[in-house]
Amino acid sequence: MKLFFADLSKLIKFRLTFLVVFSASITFLIGSRMQVARGEVPGIDWGNWLILVAGGFLVTAAANCFNEIIEVDLDKLMTRTMDRPMAAGRMTTGQGLVMGLIMGMLGTWLLGKLNLETGLLSVFSILLYAFVYTPLKRKSPIAVFAGAIPGALPPLIGYLAALGHIRHFMPVDYEIAGILFLVQFVWQFPHFWAIAWVLDDDYKKAGFRLLPTKKRDKISAVFVFVSTLILIPVSLLPTIYNFGGYYIAGFSLIAGLIFAWYGLQLMMKQDIVSARKVMFASFFYIPLVQLVLLFDFIGK
Repeated sequence: MKLFFADLSKLIKFRLTFLVVFSASITFLIGSRMQVARGEVPGIDWGNWLILVAGGFLVTAAANCFNEIIEVDLDKLMTRTMDRPMAAGRMTTGQGLVMGLIMGMLGTWLLGKLNLETGLLSVFSILLYAFVYTPLKRKSPIAVFAGAIPGALPPLIGYLAALGHIRHFMPVDYEIAGILFLVQFVWQFPHFWAIAWVLDDDYKKAGFRLLPTKKRDKISAVFVFVSTLILIPVSLLPTIYNFGGYYIAGFSLIAGLIFAWYGLQLMMKQDIVSARKVMFASFFYIPLVQLVLLFDFIGK
């Protein structure tokens, strides 16, 4: 039983799935606060929040499962993935496919119960991640751009899920949802590239080409640094558009400068140690920024 749960965790990439669901659940609460501020609902619907968490977890797990089915032969080549259940032969691709389909359909059904937009976006996310981003990883660094889109959808899905079946979307809803998406979209680039830098030797065994120049060099490091700089003004958009206060502006600025400092160090040193610092900084950046925005959100 212990081995089963360990394999299941590897199959669905539990830590990644948890971070995705965390992002969606926080923006759901932001969207709910907007509805409360407008007087459209009396309070946060925690039942819908649980549906989002469960549905989002299942949809993300399904996307990861399909990813591993497609890459099962490649996973066998890389040290970090060769112990995944299908790559190691403890699970067949047929079993993985059945599990992925069940999780995907159940998760989409749950998210569709919140509203049609949420359900459709979840299907789009699975298709884009599994069938566009996954095969592109061996063809071109443009895969990072393709992967950044489904990677940035959770906050958009979370916010829209909070609106439930309300049909009178206001312009501010599109502004907030779009900005939440944009912040996480831009964040994806230093996040992806830092991971690709750290794991480049392993990735090469499978033919993955994720660094901007397909190798660890000055230009790839410049891309990482510039992307952290772009994130700074983007992270200030909540305050510029008057739905975030000064606390989130101050926190985002400080966090962005620290993130950019690590990016600068990578550009100067071009080593794995510096890339690992950028990678770990990215793990902390997005959940902390979203949490601070939740508590500094100004409904209008």
